[in-house]
Amino acid sequence: MFLEKSLNSRSSVGWIEVVCGSMFSGKTEELIRRLKRAKIANQRVEIFKPEIDTRYSTNEVVSHDSNAIRSTPVSNSGNILLLCGDVDVVGIDEAQFFDLGLVDVCNQLANQGVRVIVAGLDMDYKGKPFGPIPSLMATAEYVTKVHAICVKCGNLAQHSHRTVVNDKLVVLGEKDTYEPLCRDCYNEANAINQM
Repeated sequence: MFLEKSLNSRSSVGWIEVVCGSMFSGKTEELIRRLKRAKIANQRVEIFKPEIDTRYSTNEVVSHDSNAIRSTPVSNSGNILLLCGDVDVVGIDEAQFFDLGLVDVCNQLANQGVRVIVAGLDMDYKGKPFGPIPSLMATAEYVTKVHAICVKCGNLAQHSHRTVVNDKLVVLGEKDTYEPLCRDCYNEANAINQM
């Protein structure tokens, strides 16, 4: 009976974890790893992603190396509260595409004893803080910044350089649209583009 009660009652301590970095840095891979470990521990897990992210799948979070986990696409952050039910862990991928209300949603869940794991780009293609990620980083208990490898020089990459001409803030794409660059190579690429 004690085991049944412990599996069905939520801990009173919740927290927020943020996994951020550039494209191709392994953010989604790390999110999936943490969520699968929670499932192995028999925790109740719900995963959400923005409705607009249909690159690999409409109902799965998929990493660039094709690792996947079932998810629920939502149109705005408020829907997460409506759909998460009685859970121990909530995972949120591509958080930069959500509205700024995501910060309040994550804090509300954490205050209710839920472990919230958020993954997303910390900077847009212009090198500016992206969406709700900076505020989530400020309020999270744990922040993990992951890096890709610069495709030009091999150093650690922190920028997602857009290789196609498009001024929209959100352009879904992969290696045909973005490349990871270090600070120096990113600055050099932008200087060339401005000529």
